Amino acid sequence: MANQKKEHLQLKQIAVIHTDFSEKFGIPRQSGLAAARGRIVFEPEYRNPDALKGIEAYSHLWLIWGFSLVPEKEWQPTVRPPRLGGNRRMGVFATRSPFRPNPIGLSLVELVAPEQRKDVGTTLLVEGVDMLDKTPIYDIKPYLPYLEGKPDVAGGFAEQVKDRNLTVEIPKEWEEIIPPNQSEVIQELLKQDPRPAYQDDPERIYGMRYGELEIKFQVREKRLTVCGVYRKVD
Repeated sequence: MANQKKEHLQLKQIAVIHTDFSEKFGIPRQSGLAAARGRIVFEPEYRNPDALKGIEAYSHLWLIWGFSLVPEKEWQPTVRPPRLGGNRRMGVFATRSPFRPNPIGLSLVELVAPEQRKDVGTTLLVEGVDMLDKTPIYDIKPYLPYLEGKPDVAGGFAEQVKDRNLTVEIPKEWEEIIPPNQSEVIQELLKQDPRPAYQDDPERIYGMRYGELEIKFQVREKRLTVCGVYRKVD
């Protein structure tokens, strides 16, 4: 007879990642879609440099992390993926929705470099993040291309639905406010259309925060026009 005992695993937070995303709106829908960077800072218990020995030999890492802002509620067998416009239901295990039995995320990021900090020890600078600032990290594993880089795979409905790539127009008066080192990332984020798929009001002004900036924009047909860039004041 099969063992009916339920096993409960208590995850330990090994690190936190610091990013320029202070709000969920505008975060890439998957990792690797924009060159947004983050810094992984380990908890004191896990700052032993031996734990990272050899990690610099890998170009990419898997991050296992927690959806820290997902409200606790009973799980549902189906969800409404934003990629399908929020109008169709799919099985929760056929999606990457944050509303899961266990609110755990998985992201593939590029390792830019391990960097030594006097106050917190060795940190990891990574690129291609899709996580809020201060998201808890539960584990880090190297990406192994010879095993995981499958050439012939099926991408399900996620691959069948085309991305809503937009043409981005930033008037010079607003472009001058954006720091040069953030310009490319912001354009990548806007190009992917950060609006929910079910919203398509050409008169509505949307706001997206990135770093110290709040970016206002409108979308008409396939063109996104920035209509304001402001230093945010909290």
